[in-house]
Amino acid sequence: MNSANPAMAVNPVFPDPVDIPEPGTKLMCVDHLSVTFGEGEHATRAVRDVSFDLRAGERYALVGESGSGKTVTALAMLRLVEDARYQGAIRFEGKDLLQVSDREMRGIRGSEIAMIFQEPMTALNPLYTIGNQIVETLALHEGLDRRAARDRAIALLERTGISDAANRFNSFPHQLSGGQRQRAMIAMALACRPKLLLADEPTTALDVTIRAQILDLLRSLQAEFGMAVMLITHDLNMVRAFAQRVGVMEKGVLVETGETAEVFANPHHPYTRKLIDSRPRREVLPLVPLAPVLLETDALCVNYHKKRAGIAGWFGKEAFAAVKDVTLQLREGETVGIVGESGSGKTTLAHAVLALQRKSSGAIQFLGRSFDACSQKERSALRKRMQVVFQDPFGSLSPRMTIEQIVGEGLALHQPGLTKEAMRERVIEALREVGLDRTALGRYPHEFSGGQRQRIAIARVLILKPQVLVLDEPTSALDVSIQQQVLALLSQLQHKYNLSYLFISHDLAVIRAMAHRVIVMKNGEVVESGETETVLGAPQHPYTRKLMAAAQLGAA
Repeated sequence: MNSANPAMAVNPVFPDPVDIPEPGTKLMCVDHLSVTFGEGEHATRAVRDVSFDLRAGERYALVGESGSGKTVTALAMLRLVEDARYQGAIRFEGKDLLQVSDREMRGIRGSEIAMIFQEPMTALNPLYTIGNQIVETLALHEGLDRRAARDRAIALLERTGISDAANRFNSFPHQLSGGQRQRAMIAMALACRPKLLLADEPTTALDVTIRAQILDLLRSLQAEFGMAVMLITHDLNMVRAFAQRVGVMEKGVLVETGETAEVFANPHHPYTRKLIDSRPRREVLPLVPLAPVLLETDALCVNYHKKRAGIAGWFGKEAFAAVKDVTLQLREGETVGIVGESGSGKTTLAHAVLALQRKSSGAIQFLGRSFDACSQKERSALRKRMQVVFQDPFGSLSPRMTIEQIVGEGLALHQPGLTKEAMRERVIEALREVGLDRTALGRYPHEFSGGQRQRIAIARVLILKPQVLVLDEPTSALDVSIQQQVLALLSQLQHKYNLSYLFISHDLAVIRAMAHRVIVMKNGEVVESGETETVLGAPQHPYTRKLMAAAQLGAA
């Protein structure tokens, strides 16, 4: 053991030296681990005979898609999987964590091994301030008095990049942004100087630039505090940028492991090759010359009204411009990508185009008509021609309706005269278009995977034979290989029916693969627009360049 590590000896957050293992020594050994849920014929083995080592001071990544068992493996390392049976061993500094008492395990959690989660809003207690939650951890594991714990908590918040940490100490989780909440959770995890930090999808819910900042923070903290970090993720770009070694999991099995550069350069297992090859590929057909304009906005503005701060709030509200002077055109058979981070105005723009959000000024024309000048009947007919596919298919599909009812719902509204038999045939035809068959008719959304649910959502809009689809982050909730399948389906449907797509995304790789033209938005304004290859190949605006760098597309 090295009790005089220079990084720890002078660290302002932890002024007293701490023993940490020599870098490169074996810290954690997962040995033939299996995790099983249920009994008898209902038993499900989520993790199957998994073995790997973690070394002190290294960055290791466990990568795989949903259901691969990576998160269950990480939770098992802290013995946090409820109602499960374990086989094998998990040795931490030579001690089998599956054999220690519950009391001893509680002492190890948070103190020796800490964990940060994908969505800090669900992991942080909404009833306590950020500072008090860190203080509680310090009091429990370190025995610090209130004043010393407060001082260390503020120092931790400062070190993890939270500005004005002394005031943020008294903030509740909902008063922080997503990036700030994740920084606060990292501060809490570091409070007791763990030797191992488990990071389960720590940036998935964050914007691309915030994602890069959190990854840089984890890398610098790992080097500064001498701890090992195990990253659990489905994001191969993140693995390539962060991890020294990587393990690949599929269906509960560790199918490949090795040095990150070697695994990416020379993958041996078919599943690893499939993941690496799942990066979106550009398959954009050229537009027909002089294709007609279907959708057009001119100097479109959308304002929200919010209460003024302080006493001024007694005297009315102030306008907040969510969309400012946006002008765009969407031609027949064209895909226009709209990219930007949270708060950029891209989703508000989509809602305004769909007439789901009242515009403040400017004009919107669809098929040569303005929604403002249309009667209710005319507006309904136009809406049939412009449909929307949302980010989360599980949230947009009613759990109480069968797939036949869901897909046929719009048809029943717009063509009520159809017989039941004719409607069923149209539903079957729409399902067939998205790669599903009639066996889906009587089933419910929860019986399908995420990718299948998104196919159902696409079938629901296709049945009305629209000309324009507004796609609001349609693949961001999907695994990388499923994402590629849905993008291929959308391309196929566009080529077959000459559909036009308004494609909203924060993922520049997806936009590069799908869009003819791209619009980059920041704070409600268009900062750059043009042909996709021109804008993403040689971005002119600093914000576009920042997005590109954060997305690590330079190596694409």
